[in-house]
Amino acid sequence: MEKRQHNQSETKLPSVQQTLLTAEDLWKQADDGYRYELVKGVIRRMPLTGFEHGIQTVKIGGCLCEHVGKHKLGYVCSAGTGFKIFQDPDTVRAPDAAFVRQAAIDRQGIPKGYWEGAPDLAVEVISPSDTYTEVDEKVDEWLIAGCAMVWVVNPRRETVEVYRSPEDITVLRGDDILDGGDVIEGFQCRVQDLFA
Repeated sequence: MEKRQHNQSETKLPSVQQTLLTAEDLWKQADDGYRYELVKGVIRRMPLTGFEHGIQTVKIGGCLCEHVGKHKLGYVCSAGTGFKIFQDPDTVRAPDAAFVRQAAIDRQGIPKGYWEGAPDLAVEVISPSDTYTEVDEKVDEWLIAGCAMVWVVNPRRETVEVYRSPEDITVLRGDDILDGGDVIEGFQCRVQDLFA
């Protein structure tokens, strides 16, 4: 286990001439087989992920879902679930997996559209098309929006970076234990088991 420094990325604002879209505009976007996110009012098309990424995403989501369901802690969402984390201009992000506590579900209910606000845990699995700058930008946004914890799963390095803030980062590998801390109470798994 090691501590890691995080480079906060600069996010450029869209030009004044550009028409900014809303979360509602994104929701109405035609289903053309691609995934989209909305970042400060600008739509970003996300490439379809590869087979390895799909396996990794289901593996970590499945581990979370089993534990969360067994202990009735809330809900785990799959890749492509939208979270509206900022407004005016709107930002809707979709992590590879997410967890929302039951207390938040009790307050808001289960919406048909995007969840208003950040999940308690966002999981980003790095795919071959991701750049580290893009991943850092997402981590920054999740934390600013109120995520209590962000996990960045790196299949190439077989590591999981655990973020509680931009300064509180732990890198786990091998026999290190990934745990849910006070966010997903009782959850634990060996990091190497996520890559087996």
